[in-house]
Amino acid sequence: MTKSELIRSYRDYIACLNQRDWNALGRFVHENVKRNGEPLGLSGYRKMLEKDVSEIPDLSFKIELLIADPPYMASRLRFDCTPKERFLNLSVLGRQISFAENVFYEFLDLKIAQVWSIIDKAAIEAQLRHY
Repeated sequence: MTKSELIRSYRDYIACLNQRDWNALGRFVHENVKRNGEPLGLSGYRKMLEKDVSEIPDLSFKIELLIADPPYMASRLRFDCTPKERFLNLSVLGRQISFAENVFYEFLDLKIAQVWSIIDKAAIEAQLRHY
C-alpha cells in the first residue's frame, strides 16, 4: 500500500464513521481488529462505535493532523460534542465539551488491524470545572 492509498482509505473511514454507515465498516476495519491490545473483531468494534454514538448523538470525527508511514498512520482527531450523561467516567450531563484523541493505527491490506488510542481526559476535566 502506498502513502496516498493509506491516506485516502483513512479519510473514507472517517467519512464512514460520520455518516454512521456501519454496514460499510468492514471495508475499512479488519475482521480481527484490536484496540489498545484488546481483540474486538469487526463486530465488537462496530458495537463500540454504536455505543459511542448512542451516548454522544452529535459525535463527529474531525481530522486535525494526519501522518502516514505505511503500514502505520497517526492521527489527531478533534471532537466538539455533547455526551448525554457520563463520558470517560466523568459526569458531563449534556454539556458541550471539546477534546482531542491521539490515535495510532496499523493497517493490513488497507484495513485497520490495530488501534492505539489516547483521549485528552485532562482537557475535559478542565472544561467541566468551569461549568
